[in-house]
Amino acid sequence: MKNALKDVQKHLMTATSYMILFVVPGGIFYALSIMMNGKAAVPTEGLALQINQIGAAGLALFIPALGGYIAFSIADKAGIGPGFIGAYLAREIGAGFLGGILAGFIAGYTVKALKKIKLPTAYKALGNIFIYPLVGTLVSGGVIVFLLGQPIAAFMNWMTAALNGMSGAAKAPLGMLLGAMVGVDMGGPINKVAYTFAQTQVDTLPYLMGGVGAAGAVPPIGIGLATILFKKKFSEDERGSGKAAIVMGCMGITEGAIPFATADPVRMIPIYTLGSAIACMSGFLFGAINHVPWGGLIVLPVAEHRLGYFAAVMIGALVVAILTGLLKKDYVPEEPAAIDEDIELSFEDF
Repeated sequence: MKNALKDVQKHLMTATSYMILFVVPGGIFYALSIMMNGKAAVPTEGLALQINQIGAAGLALFIPALGGYIAFSIADKAGIGPGFIGAYLAREIGAGFLGGILAGFIAGYTVKALKKIKLPTAYKALGNIFIYPLVGTLVSGGVIVFLLGQPIAAFMNWMTAALNGMSGAAKAPLGMLLGAMVGVDMGGPINKVAYTFAQTQVDTLPYLMGGVGAAGAVPPIGIGLATILFKKKFSEDERGSGKAAIVMGCMGITEGAIPFATADPVRMIPIYTLGSAIACMSGFLFGAINHVPWGGLIVLPVAEHRLGYFAAVMIGALVVAILTGLLKKDYVPEEPAAIDEDIELSFEDF
């Protein structure tokens, strides 16, 4: 069971790494077009509309890419077509990223099972380009179209409406949960689950990235501020790394906080988790909206309610910095090992 879960996680992480290549440019151009429009609405004319079309293309392709590369991770090249087509159908039906993920796994495991059937040598090439993709597409597409697509679409519509209907304090528990997931492993699998959830909703629920994007910047910026405010807690090398961590946090790279967590995981991981949770909750409550599926301060030019977004990042970062200053022990340089001058060696000892 544990190995199966690890395999599922590996396939999801592989697909996410490819999906990002569609989501990021699509989201950035989409957000840029809205900024050019001068109001929080999709442009309807001019250059802004054309830029929006480019961004919308990226956002339209990320669900098929997600399914396609899940299938690729499971069954290699023969799974790509069935995964893409099944996930595209899921998107068209309205089953969203959950349908795309399901289609990718169905396609991948179907093709993987087919590849275990021994074919005559003369038909092996035919299997890879005809039999496996054809049957894999029929199974994944058929399951989505005839069986599971509509129920998943109904669930996605309900979830979107429920999340859209949240307001004020009702958003606080969701923000705390997503933020904690972002901060707890700093770019690891749990972080990726929260990020992927928010990224795949960026065109319908952009407030999710408003909180999650802020939360992702908090651990590196917070620990970087701590190295400046509480110098006695860190070595000279760590203080240098802290400045680099601030830059990484501004760029939305949570992994900049990892070295400090590795050195002191018992203190730093809970501190990061709390700081990110508070930042995400604050972003939700302040009404921050981020149309870009990325985080950090680099997205400020295309965010709505920029002051709220910036405040969410800084509140979370200050929580991390202050708790680090209160809980972390002062740095004590290691003394070099003493050399016993009374020891005498001669060749006769060997």
